[in-house]
Amino acid sequence: MSLPVQYFQKLVESCSDIIIAVDKQGIITFYNDGARQNLGFTPEEVLGKKLLVIYPSIEEARRVMAAMRAGDGQARGRLSNFETTFKTRKGDSIPVAISASIIYDDNGNEVGSIGFAKDIREIRRRDQLATLCEIAIGMSHEINNSLEVLVNQVEMLQKYVDRAATDEDYIVESDRLASVASQIKKIQAITGRIGQMAEEGEYGTREYLDGKMMTDLHLNGGDQRCERPKPDARYPLSGLKILIVDDDAGVCQSLGDLLEEEQCDIETASSGVVAMECLRDRKFDLVLSDVVMPDMDGYQLYQTVKKEYPNLPVILMTAFNYDKDHVIKRSCLQGLQGVIFKKPVNPVVLKKVLLQQSRPEAAAAMTSPLSAKPVSAPGANEKII
Repeated sequence: MSLPVQYFQKLVESCSDIIIAVDKQGIITFYNDGARQNLGFTPEEVLGKKLLVIYPSIEEARRVMAAMRAGDGQARGRLSNFETTFKTRKGDSIPVAISASIIYDDNGNEVGSIGFAKDIREIRRRDQLATLCEIAIGMSHEINNSLEVLVNQVEMLQKYVDRAATDEDYIVESDRLASVASQIKKIQAITGRIGQMAEEGEYGTREYLDGKMMTDLHLNGGDQRCERPKPDARYPLSGLKILIVDDDAGVCQSLGDLLEEEQCDIETASSGVVAMECLRDRKFDLVLSDVVMPDMDGYQLYQTVKKEYPNLPVILMTAFNYDKDHVIKRSCLQGLQGVIFKKPVNPVVLKKVLLQQSRPEAAAAMTSPLSAKPVSAPGANEKII
């Protein structure tokens, strides 16, 4: 059963692609609604006008017509998915793929032509994104291979510094290696994020210069809304009994004030000897001690505490870069790299490490107000500054 002509007319008229018909002089005789939506011209603005109104130049129009007459590898007078450019009412150029046919009369004479064109900007964008994703994944893979070498070399250098550096050089070179290791981790996080975005196909953008946009590689979740901590999670250090040991009363006072605000139970000792007396009198969850003290330095206190109270965490602090008594180096070599602080101590980092050392289960299980992510214990070779 044949369908009425009106059916086909409505079908063509409502098509979302561009459909335009012209006579043999190149005058537009049909212009559907899809063409209006894509190009912006109203039918009144183009019907009865030369086809040149939708082409950016007469040369481009002639190129398409020449390809159509040649057949472009197809039957004569036909064109399939031929890429060209149309011009919108606003003067913008848009890439299109056109399939067209020349209409002949019974004697083989041209009487006009009809073309079906599709805006391929979105298709090109998807192709570009697919290509960029493949490039991103390949680059991430190659960069991570190089980073693996760097990680291993930093590890070897740290062992060499542990073994061969003088006390003065040890502090400086360890800090440099820690800085390099930190930047390597940052790069690893970036490459991981790039791979994640490539696989998921989702990413954000942000402006960086005069309206130009760049991919947002935000790594710490800052674009997510921060929720107010629940009352029972607001003070994760609450109730910790901490012994602060320092021969400087001002340091004891300031650290005590800081940690009492976190609802810790604080006691201070002016020396290592006094600290051991305190430890024998009452139970503590953690010792926070200076390194350089007159009667018993921090390393000796650490050794004594570990002998008498092997499960009691000890965190050391120092304000000195010159370690003439080998205290810092000896402590690091004994496994204290993750808990040696340079004064002035960063309060946020200090509170984080206090939680890691005294309540590792809580640090691993909760997202505390000290960090946007669950706290993880320092690595064996990670020095916190």
